[in-house]
Amino acid sequence: MKGEAASAAIKQLMELGKNFHYIQTECGLVGSALDAFSYEMEAAKKKLDAALADARAGGLTVHTDGSVSYPPGGDKDKDGKIPEGGKVGGLTDETASAVGRQAAGFNPNPKARLAQDCADRIAAALKEATDADTKWAPKLRALKADDDLTVSDRDWADVSSDTKGVNAAGKEYLDSMPQPPEKGGPKANAEWWQGLDADEKAAWIAMRPDSVGNLDGLPSTVRDEANRMVLAEARGSAQVDYDTWLKKNPEPSRYTEFTDPQTGAVNKHVQNPEWWKWEKERRSAHKTLDGMEAIQTRFDQSGTNRLPEAYLLGFSTEGDGRAIIANGNPDTADHQAVYVPGTTAELGKIEGDINRAVNVWESADAKSRGQSVSTITWLGYDAPDTVEKDATFNHYAYDGAPALNRFLEGLEQSHTGDTEPHRTVIGHSYGTTVIGAAAHTGDLNADDIVFAGSPGVRVSNADGLDVPKGHVWNEEAEGDIVPEAGRMIHGARENIFGEPKIPSDSGFGANQMATDTQGHSGYWDEGSTSLLNQALVVVGREGDVTPETPPSNVPEELQRAK
Repeated sequence: MKGEAASAAIKQLMELGKNFHYIQTECGLVGSALDAFSYEMEAAKKKLDAALADARAGGLTVHTDGSVSYPPGGDKDKDGKIPEGGKVGGLTDETASAVGRQAAGFNPNPKARLAQDCADRIAAALKEATDADTKWAPKLRALKADDDLTVSDRDWADVSSDTKGVNAAGKEYLDSMPQPPEKGGPKANAEWWQGLDADEKAAWIAMRPDSVGNLDGLPSTVRDEANRMVLAEARGSAQVDYDTWLKKNPEPSRYTEFTDPQTGAVNKHVQNPEWWKWEKERRSAHKTLDGMEAIQTRFDQSGTNRLPEAYLLGFSTEGDGRAIIANGNPDTADHQAVYVPGTTAELGKIEGDINRAVNVWESADAKSRGQSVSTITWLGYDAPDTVEKDATFNHYAYDGAPALNRFLEGLEQSHTGDTEPHRTVIGHSYGTTVIGAAAHTGDLNADDIVFAGSPGVRVSNADGLDVPKGHVWNEEAEGDIVPEAGRMIHGARENIFGEPKIPSDSGFGANQMATDTQGHSGYWDEGSTSLLNQALVVVGREGDVTPETPPSNVPEELQRAK
């Protein structure tokens, strides 16, 4: 079905889906809040039941107001009388309890001491239940939206506040559950999740979606559900903050007048420097929103132009931000490809990196011969902010390497297909350096590696990259200056006298693939050979890759695939 009516219907369905997502999130919070309230009430009830049982066993009588009567009993006094019975009330204040216990201690009737103890425990249990009710009643009342049909940014901002409130109030309840393994790897994370019952899983997702969403090894559907909650709440809060900024910083006139002092002519279209200053600040204030809107746009594209469902496998707004977006479910895919972006990558600029992984999916799916494909944009590390300075340091690569290795291992743990998936890691620019550092320092759980515009990967030959021999691929496009520019910084020497080697060198041992794009950023241009070659590697059709043909007039030992 096509046409304006169909487009309008799809748009309405998307908005309805967002509303249902809001309802799901709020209901999840309500359910977890009620579970936490029930947990605290149950704890108080157990204490009350234990006190009542002890009172019954001791022959005591508990009254509706919580006071306890005890019968006559004990040794006869000098006049031959048995100590009288009595009635005591619960004393929950520590000082009063101490006084009560001291008074009971002088009572010759031993039942008096038992009665006071039971009364104190009954009072403490009732106070605990009252405190729980006092704590949770306003939390539950707060879990409601405005009385309208629109889920606004402010509604989502309120959800963020609600989540924090329920999380803080329900800490005792959450702490009573099995906890995620401290510094656990993907396998331990998966085992922890599988060991939870349905209520525990629901509580973790509702109350700690930020934790669940970033645990490698958990099912992609679970991580996506949790991270979409975090994204929606963060986006709502960010939009409210941005709207507040606009109110405090009204837009100045974009143009100003200039009067020529000699002719008196008035030019009303002179650029106002104050507007440019304001626009720079506005863009900075909106930067995080740009990234979140790009992710939402990818969600909205699911089902159009054959694009599969998107999965948000990681998300955070801290620092420059983190985001991991999959095209298609990697847990069921026959072929997985993980794209690692390079310098200047951040949440606010993620649209381009999302589109590159989409282009790889479209090209790979077309060549997959019916097998399923999932391509993933992995912005799971702090990329260098500048080419001139930050990109010259290696620590960004080595700092990000452990996270990349954990993510790849997590894909292995969460996969549910009948056969092992074929996994390719694709790196661009400094992203190739991250991949090299991951292979250099850990276990790179991949079958193939594709480098594009690599400045060096911290190892001097393909054999050091932790994939089967012959499964390292490289592209260097005409006009891309980054490989040579990075050689002395990120290239690796075989010995102290050797020249640093990068993947573009014939002696490195990578399969050099043909490119027909220009410069450093065109490797994912739609319809290009550069993109097609990557896609063929992703779907395991290496034999169909077009190789780079070296110049015939250059001796083989001096050839460097360009």
